[in-house]
Amino acid sequence: MKVSLEGGAARAMKALPAKATMPDLARFDWTAIAQSLDTHGHAVLHRLLDPQPCEALASLYGRDERYRTTIVMARHGFGRGEYRYFAYPLPSLVDRLRHTLYPRLAPIANDWNRKLGIGESYPPELDTFLQQCHLAGQTRPTPLILEYGKGDYNCLHQDLYGDRVFPLQVAILLSTPGQDFEGGEFVMTENSPGFRRADVVALNQGDAVIFTVNQRPAANARGGTRRVTMRHGVSVVRRGRRHTLGVIFHDSR
Repeated sequence: MKVSLEGGAARAMKALPAKATMPDLARFDWTAIAQSLDTHGHAVLHRLLDPQPCEALASLYGRDERYRTTIVMARHGFGRGEYRYFAYPLPSLVDRLRHTLYPRLAPIANDWNRKLGIGESYPPELDTFLQQCHLAGQTRPTPLILEYGKGDYNCLHQDLYGDRVFPLQVAILLSTPGQDFEGGEFVMTENSPGFRRADVVALNQGDAVIFTVNQRPAANARGGTRRVTMRHGVSVVRRGRRHTLGVIFHDSR
């Protein structure tokens, strides 16, 4: 699922050094990432992307031909701001991120299903999983870019688009806090019987947060497993403009 970009965005993407367009995922401690996901439901990959690819991706927001649909949040009660779902074929960097992150996350997703007593397992490669999504009628791509201006925010929600759901997703901050915008913190909540919690996840430009789509397992006081429901959102942007790339692995109906 590759794409040929045109114009200024194409020049920006071609100018990227190879290392920037193909992040080295091996440099991250994936054991620690799995532990953070198990404990908190989220984990941060610091500086997954350098500033140049972040800016190149953010510059794609205004290119109408790259997207299948635009959502104005206020029209649907989702908050304020906009987001745009990419059309297939995805921009090459987005496609590469989706294909390289998925194999790292599939073993964690399978471990979660085992702990929750869910019989389903996820294949090791993204293309196989996408084939399963498409057979289930979920054929529309879900990677997206979100844009927030002053006063915009995203209500707490879950990105569920059909019966086939991969339990983890990734958001990459493309803008620089304190320079491009103020406010607009990434927020997660968890809810299980007798327990509720909210986390604010601090991100810098190029940082990626891996987080729970819907539910995750967590240890209970008796040494067993409890099911935790999680939601995510973005607090009010007080100044400037904020762009984020969302990488969701299941496709939509």
